[in-house]
Amino acid sequence: MPSIDLTGKVAVVTGSGRGLGLAYAQALASHGAAVVVNDIDEAVAEQAVKTITEAGGKAVAEVVPVGTSEAADRLVNRAVEEFGRLDVLVTNAGILRDKVLWKMSDDDFDAVITTHLKGTFTCARAAAVRMREQGEGGTLILVGSPAGQRGNFGQTNYSAAKAGIAAMARTWAMELGRANITVNAIVPIAATAMTETIPVFAPYVEALREGKPFPDFLRKGEGFGTPEDCAGLIPFLASEAARGVTGQAIGIGGDKVALWSHPQEIKAAYADGGWTPEALADVWPTSLGAEPQTVGVPAPKFPEA
Repeated sequence: MPSIDLTGKVAVVTGSGRGLGLAYAQALASHGAAVVVNDIDEAVAEQAVKTITEAGGKAVAEVVPVGTSEAADRLVNRAVEEFGRLDVLVTNAGILRDKVLWKMSDDDFDAVITTHLKGTFTCARAAAVRMREQGEGGTLILVGSPAGQRGNFGQTNYSAAKAGIAAMARTWAMELGRANITVNAIVPIAATAMTETIPVFAPYVEALREGKPFPDFLRKGEGFGTPEDCAGLIPFLASEAARGVTGQAIGIGGDKVALWSHPQEIKAAYADGGWTPEALADVWPTSLGAEPQTVGVPAPKFPEA
């Protein structure tokens, strides 16, 4: 196996005070990268920095809510001021405001879109500007979700943001390719503050706290594990071993890693002169509509008791 060495590289990881973001920051630092830890809670951010530095890594904290251009500039500038450069950006920061469509307020929608989608855009733009100025390439790792790939009940805002993030990864991979900047979306699944609210997972998350490992049907069948299980993908994508990997959506969790497909046409029909409503009604049941696509994240498959 090739050795993943990030010595000399500098990373910013948004939303990295706890959970998945902290696991990403720790993984980068353990492979030699200096890390700017970001969180909105100063005590949480400083504790994250402490865990990294006590393990022999390099890290500093920048306390700011992502979303604005000013916040993005602060994060990039902190990396440059402390460590001289920026090589890796991981856009992990996120919040939830779950409600069904008819109950979701403008504030619920805007808050999630601002943090996830605009926060990814502003931070990636600031990072891309710096990386292009440096002229040595770089890595953007955008954090998506199964909800963005397939939709999820009660998550209009979150699903829309995460779908947009995957689309931005594909677009930026094309735009930044000549600058040797790779851009990928990752689709992690792990026991976090977000997922432990899902009733079917709650007993297993509680058991994990008591020191009991996740069973194989979760780790392999569902690709569901701990934040640390997802973290190995980050140093890999930041390394020279992944210089040829860009524009992809990569799922990871538990013992499973997977490549998600891009949206594409799967079936087509043709009519000379174009389609009338009547012709569509006639052909739909036996052609395009014969095998409709499913929506939503598939329910977990638990073994029979």
